[in-house]
Amino acid sequence: VQLQASGGGVVQAGDSLRLSCADSRRTFSNNGVGWFRQAPGKEREFVAAISWNGGYTNYGDSVKGRFTVSRDRAANIVYLQMSSLKPEDTAVYSCASARRSGAYATPESYVYWGLGTQVTVSS
Repeated sequence: VQLQASGGGVVQAGDSLRLSCADSRRTFSNNGVGWFRQAPGKEREFVAAISWNGGYTNYGDSVKGRFTVSRDRAANIVYLQMSSLKPEDTAVYSCASARRSGAYATPESYVYWGLGTQVTVSS
């Protein structure tokens, strides 16, 4: 599995951004996928996760109501739509493929991690 997150950038507070997580080897079709973020000097934080078929989603408290995770199984891509961005959303965002099919919030549930993409939100 080779995951690659993309779509990051520099935006202003209140803007929207969509991140993508692509699996170049097309092997996370039956696995849950999660998004995590890490800001400088802070611990890794759970952002969102989606089950293998998109039937279940899970969100971190700080992003509920603002972020939406979805997946295109045919294209083998998972998206993270981020709206109403805040400066505290600034971090490197990474996607990961789970060991199993659910939408898990704990990093230990994930076995493959992709390179992250930087999101910077200015005030």
